[in-house]
Amino acid sequence: MAKQKMAFFSTTRIVMIALFGALAGILHAFAKFPLPFAFPGFLELDFSDIPLFIGTFALGPVSGCIIVVVKILLKLVCVGTSTTFVGDLANLLIGFGFVIPAGILYKHFRTIKGAALSMCVGAISSVAVAILANWLILIPFYVWHFGGDWETILAMMRPLFPGITQANFFNYYLWVSVLPFNLLRCLLSGIVTFLVYKHISRAIDAMNKRLSPKEEGKTICTRDIIVAVVCIGIVLLLVLFALLQHFLW
Repeated sequence: MAKQKMAFFSTTRIVMIALFGALAGILHAFAKFPLPFAFPGFLELDFSDIPLFIGTFALGPVSGCIIVVVKILLKLVCVGTSTTFVGDLANLLIGFGFVIPAGILYKHFRTIKGAALSMCVGAISSVAVAILANWLILIPFYVWHFGGDWETILAMMRPLFPGITQANFFNYYLWVSVLPFNLLRCLLSGIVTFLVYKHISRAIDAMNKRLSPKEEGKTICTRDIIVAVVCIGIVLLLVLFALLQHFLW
């Protein structure tokens, strides 16, 4: 039993988490774009969910959560935060909202129908988390950060919604912006993931056979622990650099 627990962070798993996390972080930091004709400018679409979705289906919900964290940390280190971490917290919560239910479902139903069901449930959960987080946590914190002044965020919404006020803000923001934006995000990323996942999963299985041979069970476990400790140290350094960049530089 102990060997099975240690083997969770196999060489293959650590390599794939790093790969998917790095790819998601790069896409999140440098390949996002707004849709100003449909959504407020601060809601930017990117395709960082594609490696996140693939990594979750290939490696499971726990690994998916780690990929989400790596993605956010790499973005913070590369470009910092322009929303006092509000947008980054949103991406973290929304990512977990997809990864946990979708990863758990697919782990038990590894078929095409299971993948489709997992994608749908994950998307619904992610959108629900986005709405609740924006309503209860993110927007209140953002307004509080600006001394309770709503005008900053209202000004960003007025190009699309001229009649928006503090009283009707959430009606416009949650149901006309957050809901369709996140549905579109999940739909686009989900379609691409569904099309390419089987091919990528075969490559992951082949890599697993090469990097984790059964004959080296004990050696692999020892090496896995060392690599896991190194990875944890790198993550902690990324957190430190992200905080230093925001508060000192």
